[in-house]
Amino acid sequence: MTTEHPAKRGGAGRDWFAAFSERASNVTSSPLFYGLCVLLVIGTIVLHLVHPPLSWLIFAGDLMTSVNLLLLALLKNAERRDTHAVQRKLDAIAMALLEQHAGTSHEAADELRRAIRMDERQ
Repeated sequence: MTTEHPAKRGGAGRDWFAAFSERASNVTSSPLFYGLCVLLVIGTIVLHLVHPPLSWLIFAGDLMTSVNLLLLALLKNAERRDTHAVQRKLDAIAMALLEQHAGTSHEAADELRRAIRMDERQ
């Protein structure tokens, strides 16, 4: 276990959790996943109305709690990566402005291009 910022782990490459987290974030932000969550909540409500054995109700509650904790971990990971990316871009903008004001080299401007991915074609 590491306390290092998720965006700084693993050097230039991305670790397996970062890749998994990004894919999971894409899935969980889809309308299909929202519909699945609505069905899960409706299923839990129906389960309570049917009055099944207590063990089924406990299992349903444990399932909802487990899904909640997993989604919370993925959300926090994505949030920290996004925050780091925004901060990197703001730092690059500030350095480019200072460099332009001082009239020195163009290293910060090049870093800014890399930070905001101006060189990539989409």
